[in-house]
Amino acid sequence: METSYREQLEAYGPAASEAEVAAKVARINGLATRNNNVEVWKACLAAIDLTSLGTADSERSVSEFAGRAARFAIDFPHLPQPASVCVWPLFVDVAGLALGASRIAITSVAGGFPSSQTFIEVKMLEVAMAVENGADEVDVVISVGEMLDGEIDRMGGTLALLREELGPETVLKVIVESGALRTPQTIRDASLVAMMAGADFVKTSTGKIEPAATPEAAVVMCSAIRDYHARTGRQVGFKAAGGVRTADDAALYYTIVEEILGPEWLTPALFRIGASALANNLLTAIEGRKIAYY
Repeated sequence: METSYREQLEAYGPAASEAEVAAKVARINGLATRNNNVEVWKACLAAIDLTSLGTADSERSVSEFAGRAARFAIDFPHLPQPASVCVWPLFVDVAGLALGASRIAITSVAGGFPSSQTFIEVKMLEVAMAVENGADEVDVVISVGEMLDGEIDRMGGTLALLREELGPETVLKVIVESGALRTPQTIRDASLVAMMAGADFVKTSTGKIEPAATPEAAVVMCSAIRDYHARTGRQVGFKAAGGVRTADDAALYYTIVEEILGPEWLTPALFRIGASALANNLLTAIEGRKIAYY
């Protein structure tokens, strides 16, 4: 009989207390100043999933948005391109046409984003259609209600079905919506279950509720990734999203990953930042002049 997610969680120690997490954040905050430099800002630029998930998005706006991303390598040939553009599933094919031969990946939110409050059949169909239309990566949200009600096996089972639906070639990022989970223990458990279910990344937030990404949640999630890797040998990435706007913010999350997971995690294959305004702020910091490219 297959071991349940709840039983698998028992193999892991408890989360750090809120006081312990706060102490770690304070320590890392002090270290982050060393990473407020051009090379780190460039690394953060390369880690960005450029995001357009607005109510007013349209084929025209998404085409223009992705087109700017595609032209970035021409306009700024000395800087790294963003890791991906992130769009609604309806616009995956539009983004793909605008990106053309660019190496920028296409990320689609799916599976009932941003609330996950729909039928499992709808979630499965939506992720499958996103991939069929050209998505390289898919971001889905856990069922927060199930997590808070202790329905851990049900929540994990849904994620495993979506993982199977996507297939092994598509990157799966699972959003734990840390601002709704609140406690370190719940955030840790949700992150671990997501990884057990096959997530390639665990991600802080949808950006649709407050609080979104916080350094405290990032510390808890990166610690869970570290412990999961120690037990399984599988590397899972971390993505901060929601409210990451300034070069200082980016350097702080970079430092959290560096301190808890190590420098080998500091590549776009394992570290992402979901953002829109951040890209312009990083460009401004790197170039030393006001830039509003995106």
